[in-house]
Amino acid sequence: MKTTLLFLSVFISANLFGQNVNIPDANFKAYLVGNTSINTNGDTEIQVSEASAFTGLMNCSFINISDLTGIEAFTAITQLNCWGNELTSLDVSSNTALTVLYCDNNQLTSLDVSSNTALTLLGCWTNQLTFLDVSSNNALNQLSCFTNQLTSLDVSSNTALTQLDCGNNQLTSLDVSNCTALTELDCYANQLECLNVKNGNNTAFETFIAYDNQNLTCIDVDDVNYSTTNWTIIDPQTSFSTNCNNGCSPPPIVNIPDANFKAYLAGNTNINTNGDSEIQVSEASAFTGEISCIGQSISDLTGIEAFTALTELDCGLNNLTSLDLFNNAALEVLYCDYNELTSLDLSTNTALTELRCGENQLEYLDVSTNTTLTDLSCSGNNLISLDVSSNTALTELRCDENQLESLDVSINTSLTNLFCDDNQLTSLDVSSCTALTLLWCKVNQLECLNVKNGNNTAFTNFNAEGNQNLTCIEVDDVNYSTANWTDIDSQTSFSIDCDDDCDDPTVGINELTTTKSLIQILDMMGRETTFKPNTPLIYVYDDGSIEKVFSVEY
Repeated sequence: MKTTLLFLSVFISANLFGQNVNIPDANFKAYLVGNTSINTNGDTEIQVSEASAFTGLMNCSFINISDLTGIEAFTAITQLNCWGNELTSLDVSSNTALTVLYCDNNQLTSLDVSSNTALTLLGCWTNQLTFLDVSSNNALNQLSCFTNQLTSLDVSSNTALTQLDCGNNQLTSLDVSNCTALTELDCYANQLECLNVKNGNNTAFETFIAYDNQNLTCIDVDDVNYSTTNWTIIDPQTSFSTNCNNGCSPPPIVNIPDANFKAYLAGNTNINTNGDSEIQVSEASAFTGEISCIGQSISDLTGIEAFTALTELDCGLNNLTSLDLFNNAALEVLYCDYNELTSLDLSTNTALTELRCGENQLEYLDVSTNTTLTDLSCSGNNLISLDVSSNTALTELRCDENQLESLDVSINTSLTNLFCDDNQLTSLDVSSCTALTLLWCKVNQLECLNVKNGNNTAFTNFNAEGNQNLTCIEVDDVNYSTANWTDIDSQTSFSIDCDDDCDDPTVGINELTTTKSLIQILDMMGRETTFKPNTPLIYVYDDGSIEKVFSVEY
C-alpha cells in the first residue's frame, strides 16, 4: 500500500512539474529552446517550471515572431525585448515584474500595460497604436511612443518621467506640467494646438523639440526669456508664454456616477472610440444608434443626457427610479420596462415611435407630444387614466394590468392590437378601430362593449372573460362571433344592437322611459282648452312632464 501511494505521489509530481508551456510560434519556441538559461534541461520543450523560474532579460528581437503566446508563463522576467518582429498583439498582463519593455517596430494596434506597475522604461515606437494608457505606470521614467497614431496622451500621473518622445503622432494637446523631473521632450510632427511645459523645472531640460506642429502658436513655459534663448527647435509661428490661455486640460468627460453604466459605456467600442476609461463629451455627442444596457444592475442613468443624437435606448431590467431624457430629442425607440420608475417625462421626445415602459410604478403617463408613436406598452403600472387621443398612428397598445377606469380609442383607427385587460373599465367602444385584429379586455368591470367595427372576421384573438356585468357585446355578425369568440362569460351574448350606447351611457336612461299619454291641454293663462292652430299651448302628460307646443296652420 505504501509503495502504491509513493508511486502515485511521484507520478503526480512529475506530471505537474513536467507540464509544457504552449508556444505556437515556431520562431519564438526555437529561441526559447535554444536559450540554455531558460531551457535548463536541454529538451525540446519549455516546462512551466522552467518559465516561472527564469528571471532577467528575454531578448527575442528581430527573429520574425508573429505570436508571443507563452510569454505569460514567464511571470518573473524583468526585461522583455521583442522589437522588430511581426506582432499584432501582445499580452504582458501576467508579467508583473517587468521593469523594461521594448516592443517597438511591430504591428501592434493596442497595448495594455496597466498590470505592469513596475515599468520604468517603455519603448513602443513604430507601431499602429491609437491609444496608450500609462496612468498606472507611476514608476515610468522613460517613454518612447513616437510614430504611432495616438490622438491623446495623458502623462499627468507619470511624475517620475525624465524622457518623453511622442513625436510623429496625431496629438492635438500635450500637458507635461506635472512631470517635474522631465529633462527631454520630443513632440515633433503632431497636430498640437496646445502644449504646456510649465513644470517649474524648465532649466533642467537638455532636449526640447516641438517643430512641425503647424497649429501651435503658443507654448506655456516657466520663463519666456529662458525658453526663447534655449529652445529653438520650434516652428516660426510658435512663441512662448507663461499663460497661453489655450487650455491644455484633457477634453471634458461625461459625468457617469453609476459604476455599472460607466463600465457598459467604456466597454462599448462604438461609443468609447479612443479606448480609455472615460467617455468624452465629444464621444457621447457623436454617437448615434442604440444603447442597450439591459439587466446591468444600473440604478442611475445620469450621463445619458450627453448622448444627444441617440436614437434607441434599451435600459430595461435595471433598478432605475428616475430617467431624464430631456436632451435626447432624437430618440425613436425607448424600452425602460422592469424598473422602479414613478414618473416619466417624454415631452421633448417627439420622434418616439416605440415606447415600452411596462412593469414600473407609473401613476401618470403623458404621451400627448409623442404623435409618431406606433407601439405603446405601459402594462403593469398604476395608471388610472391614459389619453391616446394624440397618438393616431398607434398600431399596438398594451395598457393591461393598470387601474384604468376609461379608455377612449375612437380616433386610433390604425390599431391592430389592443390589450386593456385587468383594469377597471366599465365601457369600451372599438367600433372605429377598423384595422383591429386582436382585443383582450378580460377582467374588467365592463357593462358595455361595442366591437361592431365592420371587420370582425379579421380578428385573430378575442377575450372578454371576467366581466360579470357584461350581458351583451355589439358585433357585426352574431352567428360568426358566437362560433368564433368563445372567451366570454356565461351570461354574455352577442347582438348587432345591444341598446347600450358605449359612447354616452346616459342615452340608455331615456330609452327606458315608458310611453307617456296626453291628459290635458292648457293655454298660456293656465286655462284648460282644446287644440288651436297658431296658438301657443301647454301639453300636460300623465308622467308629470309638460311640453310647450306651437302648431302653425298653412
